Amino acid sequence: MLVVAAAALTGCGSSDDSGNKDPLKGDTAKAGTVVVGSNNFPESILLADIYGEALKSKGIKVSYKLNIGSRETTYGLIKNGTITVLPEYNGALLAYLDGKAAPASTEETNQAISAKLDPKLSLLESSEAQDKDAVALNEATAEKYGLTEKSTIGDLADVAKDLVLGGSPEFQTRQQGMKGLKSVYGLDFKSFKALDAGGPLTVAALKGNSIQAADLFTTDPGIDKNKFVVLQDPKGLFGFQNVTPLTYKSALPAAGVSVLNDISAKLDTATLVKLNSEVQDGNKDPLDVAKNWLASAKLG
Repeated sequence: MLVVAAAALTGCGSSDDSGNKDPLKGDTAKAGTVVVGSNNFPESILLADIYGEALKSKGIKVSYKLNIGSRETTYGLIKNGTITVLPEYNGALLAYLDGKAAPASTEETNQAISAKLDPKLSLLESSEAQDKDAVALNEATAEKYGLTEKSTIGDLADVAKDLVLGGSPEFQTRQQGMKGLKSVYGLDFKSFKALDAGGPLTVAALKGNSIQAADLFTTDPGIDKNKFVVLQDPKGLFGFQNVTPLTYKSALPAAGVSVLNDISAKLDTATLVKLNSEVQDGNKDPLDVAKNWLASAKLG
């Protein structure tokens, strides 16, 4: 998986200003350079570009390590200082740090994270924008079982045994994944197909019916485009998922903290869906999309 993640860097919108093309190399940043990282899916890369370009606008030297991999990899890299800033989703980060936590609000989520977070790290202000994991069905499967956007994940209890579920490899082992679908909703799927994190492989497999259910992200413009049906999560398995900057404290100057918090204050879910659509449907470079939004929001 690490080899694949490293190889996937080709074609990313941003480049590493330091010339280091290996995002998994465990070296710490050069003095005075803020390293912005991302996980291995398009929205994370877009958010990293937004953070990085905003930091540059404040005179901060920035380099990028994009498309690294899953949280299981990136958390270790930010903890050891290889990455300085990482776009995170607070609920998913908390589930990684404490699988038993069950916060009732964004504020409780962030408080619980702070209690578990490595002391070298800091969670900044959360944005209104949320992007949750979701169980989605293709149109044919939803019609076959009479399920709609008002149906719940629990409504799959009797039919999951006939369905192949697809998603990222790590979705198999996460509480906010197959473990939780079993323990919270009692679902046992026919099988699991390891694909990508809500990316084109998963979307294509769901559209082509090689899988009938998938873990997708709620801001994915492909959901409406392909008439996928997203099931409700009344038991809150996927929690609160506010976009939130995670930072390696000692390497980020105060001006950087301030501009990242300013981004969070202006970023909402509707904006995130629109920006994702520009990248994924409009085939625009995420770096260009990031620069244009920052200019429109008077942040860059």
